[in-house]
Amino acid sequence: MWLTEADKKGQVAHVEARACGSAWCGTIVRVYDASGAQVNAPTVGKRVFWDMTGGGNLYQGRAYVPAHNRSYAARMEMQGDRMRVSGCAGPLCLSQMWRRVR
Repeated sequence: MWLTEADKKGQVAHVEARACGSAWCGTIVRVYDASGAQVNAPTVGKRVFWDMTGGGNLYQGRAYVPAHNRSYAARMEMQGDRMRVSGCAGPLCLSQMWRRVR
């Protein structure tokens, strides 16, 4: 389970990572507002990364960014209990540092 960084509304999400075939996938299972209260959000149940393959500390695949309503080529790099999730669309690249919750 991973905790995302806050979005522009101050909301964070718990993303559950699971093996799906020979790759890794992640789905939003809970969303919290800026005060820490769990909220019903349309993104709950959305798959936010899939086809993540690799090994060790580096995985590559696809990621969905709800704020953009698009998917991108992405990579995830593990750093202990943190994971940098990044992706690019042309010359524009963004990343977030997620924290392991369990």
